[in-house]
Amino acid sequence: MSSRPLRIALLAYRGNMRSGGQGIYLWFLARELARLGHAVHVLAGPPHPDPMPFAASLTCIPNEGFWARRFDPNPAAILPQPNPLRIFEPLNFWEYGATWFGFLPEPFAFSVRAVRTLLSRVRAGERFDLVHDVQSLGWATLLLKAIGLPVVTTIHHPLSVDRRASFARDRSFREALGTMELYPVGMQAFVARQLDRVLTSSAQSGREIVRDFRVRPERLRMVWNGLDTDLFRPLAGVSRSSAELLCVARAADPNKGVPVLLEALARLPAHVTLTLVDEASAENPARERARALGVEGRVHITGRVETHELLQLYARASLVVVPSLYEGFGLPAAEAMACGAPVVATAAGALPEVMRVGAGGVLVPPGDPAALAEGILGLLASPETRIALGARARARIIETFSWPRVAQATLAVYVELLDERRRRAANA
Repeated sequence: MSSRPLRIALLAYRGNMRSGGQGIYLWFLARELARLGHAVHVLAGPPHPDPMPFAASLTCIPNEGFWARRFDPNPAAILPQPNPLRIFEPLNFWEYGATWFGFLPEPFAFSVRAVRTLLSRVRAGERFDLVHDVQSLGWATLLLKAIGLPVVTTIHHPLSVDRRASFARDRSFREALGTMELYPVGMQAFVARQLDRVLTSSAQSGREIVRDFRVRPERLRMVWNGLDTDLFRPLAGVSRSSAELLCVARAADPNKGVPVLLEALARLPAHVTLTLVDEASAENPARERARALGVEGRVHITGRVETHELLQLYARASLVVVPSLYEGFGLPAAEAMACGAPVVATAAGALPEVMRVGAGGVLVPPGDPAALAEGILGLLASPETRIALGARARARIIETFSWPRVAQATLAVYVELLDERRRRAANA
């Protein structure tokens, strides 16, 4: 590891833990790097991060939020407040226009604002050993390379995967055109190819990054995603149900395989129920599918839940089902095993890798309701096996996925890169 404290700039275009995986990754990685003695300077876009008292500095990069307000019925609501004329500032005006045409402007606009801020700090005399971008991959990031800063990025999975999933659910040419406009795949792929290292969280995602983004394999490093194993843990005093399945997934995302799980549920005995952690709106596609299969009365959709409620659900479930058709990592499987819950997962994407680490359940073929039902029924029939799987998995998950382990592995990539650059400079 590094023999001296490093000054690290961490960049993420959405910084809050409730806005997606990148916010969780940003907060915990910054905390653990700081605990290892390094000065972590965070630059994050909105929604901005929770307080980071451990960070050397936290800079909240502004954004007028045009994308979030694009569907507001009041046309004036999209204008900057309290000064609507700020829409004519060049970057704001570009963001507004891109949003109006259906393009996602945040990654590029964030890169411009964040890099501008970093460059001003460098000109003022601040020194950074390394910049770590968290899946923003905007064009301006290349300016940091141009001034000689080492730059790495984390890509949990390439946006090309999301774009393919979106194409799969598009029902018209207009929707497909919207998908083509939405995802900045070309920009992110080009930028990723220029950076010094690309970190990803599974061998499966690594293969997709090499194939879709054409990143050279020698620049890729596999570092597992982290999990707060102090938070996700077995709960004393909560009894496991004998026949309650739990699934944490968005039914509207075709990659999550919820329709396959509902078909499997229809094949299971009538006393087996399913709790689905997903939006509870009337438009949730799981409702219509469950009704068509005759299992609507056996399905409970929770709506959004707080973390303490999710922990209760993991503690109560007989087993957790992850029926995905693709996963870049498979966080619900890791969370479940950390909580001592046995898992039935599909052999899709990175799930076999996560399940191999935890060894806390069984794998079945993806997209096969009969095989999924058989895997579930086999574990439901053996309470002793479920208890043994859950107990074994927790220790293995802590060993591999705890945030201190992930931070140490990430730091090793930084040190490797910095040592490589020093050797090149010495030989120049």
